[in-house]
Order: sequence, then structure tokens, then C-alpha cells
Amino acid sequence: MNIVILSGAGMSAESGINTFRDSNGLWEGHDVMEVASPEGWDANQNLVLDFYNQRRKQLLEVNPNDAHKALAELQKIHSVNIITQNVDDLHERAGSTNVLHLHGELLKVRSTLIHSTVLEWKKDLIKGDLCKDGYQLRPHIVWFGEEVPEMDHAIKIVQKAEILIIIGTSMQVYPAASLLQFAPPPIKVFFIDPKPSIDSTERITVYAEKATTGVAKAIEFIKNIK
Repeated sequence: MNIVILSGAGMSAESGINTFRDSNGLWEGHDVMEVASPEGWDANQNLVLDFYNQRRKQLLEVNPNDAHKALAELQKIHSVNIITQNVDDLHERAGSTNVLHLHGELLKVRSTLIHSTVLEWKKDLIKGDLCKDGYQLRPHIVWFGEEVPEMDHAIKIVQKAEILIIIGTSMQVYPAASLLQFAPPPIKVFFIDPKPSIDSTERITVYAEKATTGVAKAIEFIKNIK
């Protein structure tokens, strides 16, 4: 069976990864446009670099949770492709092998000019860290206002799904939120989120739960599909 996962911030919340955005829309006390936009980068590179350095340090201190591990186990009996809005590497560390990062990866950096130059990076990134061609390196993150280069690839993956499992995302951030429309009937959809933004229908099963318990229920349901 071809199963496609779309995961968001709630997928990693139980591992201790902050969603960063609080009730008034700030990320760790910063307006999102200050730390996650080309304009913010141009205005204050040191602030942006420090923000992601702190996120990187946190990521290196946490581990995959049971939901990550369950999806990795699922690929042993089904074809599983994961499309994640998360920039962490917890899916990979749990053992999942087919992971597409829509919004970039926190443990990678790239050249500010030559986008094909992408490097693995686990230490702090500071001004003066340059690519081999002499250009400043920046976080390998898709910021607000930038194109999502993997979007077409993600659409093709969803179009081939037999089951779509959406985990820990409000489905309010575009273009990622539009992926659901590329999963037409009869594709079965599971939606897992403590505060789901949609209701159950004949083909959509909603689990208003955190990732670890919701994923376990969805997998149990799939095991019983004939």
C-alpha cells in the first residue's frame, strides 16, 4: 500500500521541539518577518543567524518520539513517503528513508548566491562563514516570501497516494495546505491534531489527539484494511 505522510510542527512537539510561534504570533519574542524572511535577513543577519543557531542547538538535544518511530516501522510493510513541513531531522533519525523537506533543513546551510551549494552544518553559523565561492552562508530554510522548490515533487507524491496521513499541522499555511486537494477520492485521509481544523467525513478520519496516540490509532486502522 502506498502511504503518504504530511507532518507539521505537532509531529515533533512531543520530542520537545518548540513550535516557536506563540498566541500573539511571535517566534521566541520576534516578529516572524524579522527572523524568517529575506527582508529580515537583509535588515539584521546577526539576529537571524542567532535565532537559527539556538534552534539548531535545541534540535541536537532532543530525540525522535514514538510517532516518528512508528512511521519508520510502517515502511517495513508498506511504501511510505513523508512530506514534512518541519526543518528538523527527527524522521530520519527514527529510521524513515523517504523524507521530503518542504521548508528546508535546520542542519544544513546554503550559499546566499549559489543555491545549489548546500552543506551539512551542526555548529553555529556566523557572519564570515562563506561558501567555497566566497559568498555568505545562510540557513537552508524556506523563508516567508520565498518559493517552495519541492512543492511540485510533493504534489506528485500525494497524487500517487492510496492513504494520506496528516499529522500535527493546522493546514493553514500555504502552499503546503493545498496538498490535500491533490488527494482526491477514493484516497483515505487520516487527520491527527489536538485541535483539528477539519471534521471527519466519509473518507476523512479525524483524531483530535497528539501525534503519538493518533499515529498509533491510524496505523492500527490501516492494518485492518483488506
